[in-house]
Amino acid sequence: MENLISLVNKIQRACTALGDHGEESALPTLWDELPAIAVVGGQSSGKSSVLESVVGKDFLPRGSGIVTRRPLVLQLHRIDEGREYAEFLHLPRKRFTDFAAVRKEISDETDRETGRSKQVSTVPIHLSIYSPNVVNLTLIDLPGLTKVAIDGQHESIVQDIENMVRSFIEKPNCIILAISPANQDLATSDAIKISREVDPRGERTFGVLTKIDLMDKGTDAVDILEGKSYKLQFPWIGVVNRSQADINKSVDMIAARRREREYFSNSPEYKHLAHRMGSEHLGKMLSKHLETVIKSRIPGLQSLISKTIAELESELSRLGKPIASDAGGKLYMIMEICRCFDQIFKEHLDGVRPGGDKVYNVFDTQLPAALKRLQFDKQLSMENVRKIITEADGYQPHLIAPEQGYRRLIESSLVTVRGPAEAAVDAVHAILKDLVHKAVNETMELKQYPSLRVEVTNAACESLDRMKNESKRATLQLVDMESGYLTVEFFRKLPQDIEKGGNPTHSIFDRYNDAYLRRIGTTVLSYVNMVVASLRNSIPKSIVYCQVREAKRSLLDYFFADLGKKETKQLGSMLDEDPAIMQRRANLAQRLELYRSAQSEIDAVAWAK
Repeated sequence: MENLISLVNKIQRACTALGDHGEESALPTLWDELPAIAVVGGQSSGKSSVLESVVGKDFLPRGSGIVTRRPLVLQLHRIDEGREYAEFLHLPRKRFTDFAAVRKEISDETDRETGRSKQVSTVPIHLSIYSPNVVNLTLIDLPGLTKVAIDGQHESIVQDIENMVRSFIEKPNCIILAISPANQDLATSDAIKISREVDPRGERTFGVLTKIDLMDKGTDAVDILEGKSYKLQFPWIGVVNRSQADINKSVDMIAARRREREYFSNSPEYKHLAHRMGSEHLGKMLSKHLETVIKSRIPGLQSLISKTIAELESELSRLGKPIASDAGGKLYMIMEICRCFDQIFKEHLDGVRPGGDKVYNVFDTQLPAALKRLQFDKQLSMENVRKIITEADGYQPHLIAPEQGYRRLIESSLVTVRGPAEAAVDAVHAILKDLVHKAVNETMELKQYPSLRVEVTNAACESLDRMKNESKRATLQLVDMESGYLTVEFFRKLPQDIEKGGNPTHSIFDRYNDAYLRRIGTTVLSYVNMVVASLRNSIPKSIVYCQVREAKRSLLDYFFADLGKKETKQLGSMLDEDPAIMQRRANLAQRLELYRSAQSEIDAVAWAK
């Protein structure tokens, strides 16, 4: 069972070392889930004397006004033999055998946190005492409740202390040790008043009555100690502390304990209660109760820790890795993030993620529709055919067939295909840019670094622009090739005219009859349609080769080449993570370390059992 209190002691020390003091924050707190005994009392209630009696040593600062200004987590460790000593968590390699030095260090460490302004702080001081004269026990000594601020203290300190005390004792895992002086009316006890507010049924409150020996003659505290005046679930315990004269004379604490036992044993009023009175009984009873409570909380604590570890790991994963400090680390980190982005971009194109199908839609729907809308009939109207054929003949009519006229009619028709071809290039370019933005948004690592996000987006879009220009050049070349070299076989398969095609004696504007010109127009239209059908298949191939394939193969090649030339400072400027996220990650990592440590400690105790 002693292992259980030691277990909580270790976890509490880890909590303090890793910044978990139980205060409200955006991080999960383990401190609040640990069973603890908080010592509550008003000023001059004898609270410090009770703690020193349990420990058996003078070690707490004394003086007028508010002396305790930070929570003191007092961890008592029973040793079989050897010299008593103390250790502070903030001085891990230093042992104190002089308890006057312990008292001074408590005061000095309080001032380090709060300054000499006499203000209070919720950050605890951890003190471990090893002695054969103590039981295994952990107590949290809280600042004494007060009603008036003294000189040098802000008026709010009265409320500040009350708020701090309440923040500890209102938690369901906190056991309240309420210290009240017997020589004052219990109805005015600060400790009982605040304990009743947070624990109205007294289910986790232990009442301790001090200064019983200082009560007015003819009065006693029997009704209180027997639970008749104010009933709690646990029996009241009376203690007799050293008097101020004893403290001034440095009366030995062990001797004081003996005198306390004698007082209760020899007092007629308290003789029947002597077996459960005194600081020794108080320490043993609290130790036993704390062990029982810890044992009952272990299963729930294990479950909570496992759940919280999973949540912390999940959030840390979402926040990504911390930034490397050296140039090589930064460069590697940027490259890895870019590879993640590039992979997501490829997945969009390959159909693993949505969006790539839009490229096929351009080829299957948009391009054919645009080609179909081309008005070749207007280009090959009777008037236009007549005009181009006659102009192509120049001053001398053609002999067999108007070849130059054919060529000009075909060229003027095919040039209109450039529009749909360019539109297809632009449409695919727009889709690729949209997929770049989608991939950027879906790359979690890029969300960490706004500057890198902009750099990658700009670099990818610039690459796409270069690919678009190359694609447009290659695609329009396909159209121009069809205009520059006609398929002769098409024309050779046409039936040949026997007639010359007109009366050369007519004027140049009436050289050919309508039937002949209509036939030329029909022939040109057939040829153009054949070419357009061919381009409908070859234009997509050109676009895919120059844009889609290149985007998959070398989207960030220029960016990577430029990246290798940058210095550490320039690389660092790309990894300009939000300071709030950096702090959050550090806090989460620290809290995760705490929970893993606690899990390891609890598992070790569970296996030992």
